[in-house]
Amino acid sequence: MFAVFVSAGLVAQGGTYQVDQAASSVFIQVGKGGLFSFAAHDHEVAAPALAGTVVLDQNDAGKSSVALDFDAAALKVTGKGEPAKDVPEVQAAMLSERVLDVQRYPKVTFRSTRIAVASKAADRLTLNVAGDLTLHGTTKPVTTRVEVGIKDTTLTATGTTRIRQTDFGMQPVTVAGGTVRVKDELEVSFRVVARRTSG
Repeated sequence: MFAVFVSAGLVAQGGTYQVDQAASSVFIQVGKGGLFSFAAHDHEVAAPALAGTVVLDQNDAGKSSVALDFDAAALKVTGKGEPAKDVPEVQAAMLSERVLDVQRYPKVTFRSTRIAVASKAADRLTLNVAGDLTLHGTTKPVTTRVEVGIKDTTLTATGTTRIRQTDFGMQPVTVAGGTVRVKDELEVSFRVVARRTSG
């Protein structure tokens, strides 16, 4: 889902780029479902611990690569849109063996496998990107549409994708006898910034 950076070699000088963790943001929207979902709250989760390296081939974007790593234990429920008193319980459940099981699976990773250019302009690309996402010890292919902006030696990639918890061996949390449950599908939105370190 984040392989977006690689094809920037079509419009910018190739080289090695490092993800700027402080300038990047990744958010996961966790929806609610079930008979009494109106009584529950959606959850927003931030993924602040992001690291990665991008290698660009300016002559052949298909030969470029990207590797991204997230610290699963650093995922944080932001509390946006829900009572503050509920946040610690939601945070604990998310990191526990009931969901992410961060003691057994401390890392979430993405490795690019394929990039296709949908459209391009002087300083912007629209890409269909694909790669392998490893979450909860399970690896699955993911594909999404990504917008890439290029300015000087900086790439900014934005997009939204969706994944299902059950695809990665996780069961959505349920409460109140199943009348309130977390939706299986999660929405992931990202703004990832990478800066050239060598070229």
